[in-house]
Amino acid sequence: MLTRKQLELLDFIRVRMESDGVPPSFDEMKEALDLRSKSGIHRLITALEERGFIRRLAHRARAIEIVKLPEAMERPGFTPRVIAGDRPEAPPPRGARPVEAIHALELPVMGRIAAGVPIEAISEVSHHVAVPGSMLSGSGQHYALEVRGDSMIEAGINDGDIVVIREQSTAENGDIVVALVEDAEATLKRFRRKGNTIALEAANPAYETRILPDHLVKVQGRLVGLIRSY
Repeated sequence: MLTRKQLELLDFIRVRMESDGVPPSFDEMKEALDLRSKSGIHRLITALEERGFIRRLAHRARAIEIVKLPEAMERPGFTPRVIAGDRPEAPPPRGARPVEAIHALELPVMGRIAAGVPIEAISEVSHHVAVPGSMLSGSGQHYALEVRGDSMIEAGINDGDIVVIREQSTAENGDIVVALVEDAEATLKRFRRKGNTIALEAANPAYETRILPDHLVKVQGRLVGLIRSY
């Protein structure tokens, strides 16, 4: 038995799959269901998956398989399809790049990063993770961190996710960065420079923005990718 919102979301995904062949983004889902935040969409998606109506595919952005539909939505000849951001039978979008074989690289997972209250600085490798080469941004060193906390959920970063970080010491306003605070604490936040201060912004209204003198904040890297296991 689905709630009204769960049914609305499932129908919205189905309609987009049948009409466009591409999945709706979380922003589009949020607007279609008139929700205030994307965290509500996360909860609805999880509920639909737990009830066996959809299946999320690991390591594929915006890839959802509709496994079944409620009887009220069933149509003759319906077969599950994967929403994977393309539609082979349709002409490719302008500027689309050809699909290439996946080239994976192993990155060191440097431990856990707090998406919430900062934790101690991270320096030791805990294990390695395979990352698609296309996820690595430009030249330079990359590493991975396991997220702990929920302060970045409205940026699509959940507790337990693996974030891929490009090592760099500078950032543009709006970048999501690994910030080292007072040479002791590391945290994952959105970066904003305001004069001689640095604002470390959460993507969850439950957390306040931290504003610190710029000499107390060191950028350790910029977010370039995310890996989620279900």
